[in-house]
Amino acid sequence: MSITIRDIAQKLNLSIAAVSRALDGYADISPETRERVIRAAEEMGYAPNRAARQLRRQKSDTIGYIMPVYSPRFADSYYSEFIEGMGDESAKQGFDLLISTAPPQSKTEQQIYHQWVQGNKVDGLVLNRICVHDWRVQYLRDQHKPFSGLEHSLDGVDYPRVEVDNFNGFVKLVEHVLQYGFERIAYIGGPGVLKIQADRLAGYQAGLAAAGMFQAPDYVCAGDLTSEGGYAATQVLLSLPKPPNAILCVNDQTAFGALHAANEADLRIGEQIAIAGFDGVRDARYSNPPLTTVDQPVYEIARKLVQMLAVEIRGEPMPERSVLIEPKLLLRASTGA
Repeated sequence: MSITIRDIAQKLNLSIAAVSRALDGYADISPETRERVIRAAEEMGYAPNRAARQLRRQKSDTIGYIMPVYSPRFADSYYSEFIEGMGDESAKQGFDLLISTAPPQSKTEQQIYHQWVQGNKVDGLVLNRICVHDWRVQYLRDQHKPFSGLEHSLDGVDYPRVEVDNFNGFVKLVEHVLQYGFERIAYIGGPGVLKIQADRLAGYQAGLAAAGMFQAPDYVCAGDLTSEGGYAATQVLLSLPKPPNAILCVNDQTAFGALHAANEADLRIGEQIAIAGFDGVRDARYSNPPLTTVDQPVYEIARKLVQMLAVEIRGEPMPERSVLIEPKLLLRASTGA
């Protein structure tokens, strides 16, 4: 017969409510009593009924993440590393990780957020691909649902976050290709609503301006953060009467597509044309040729976001609500390094 809370209460001459609250970590139970209860539970072989515990505490012990993508992209290098970091840290913090996908800014995305929040399926959520003005930030703030995010929207909401210095990371990338003699520099970006698009495009423009160079309108292309988008945009750029001899991409996945298009055009990458990305995903070192990229530690960022969210969910003091990451330039053969 399995051991119950009632058995522990009888052994320690405590009320069932006191044992339950001690096991759930409530602050109104003294440390001495909590220690007695935990020790007795271990000695007696007590295994908590998780469903009952969640019902008592009105907690799901689950962290949610809804990938903002138009189609499942679990094999995407960026998302696989991000999810790996969240999964490892969620387990360490004692949470399950619930993942879904939905097209960004869509009714489907809104419906999933509403279902998870209103149904208490998750105790908090991790957000990435933050928009300059993000409905998710505003909604979760209004619903008093804890969340953390990669980047800070301009909605005036203070939430636990990690921010990457995208602007200066891209300025350094422009400086690098200029130093290697590439002066016709193009940029393939992402959706205009994204904060990373605004910051990285601004860094590209500032890098050109600092060198006294003119930005050619035809050299700025929109992408969708996928290798397919990078491939298509590169084909457009290479078909120009005076094509660029350097293509800087908003993320590594876009750059993988650009590499493929340049290889198809029989261009000597790193000599006739330079191609670079941003993210520093592991696969970038194994591309053909290896990709120069601005490295942000995706796995560690994801772990940090879960750490911050766990603190927020538990209502504990948070020393830092904003962490700034200075990305590093990884020089490889795709830019002649």
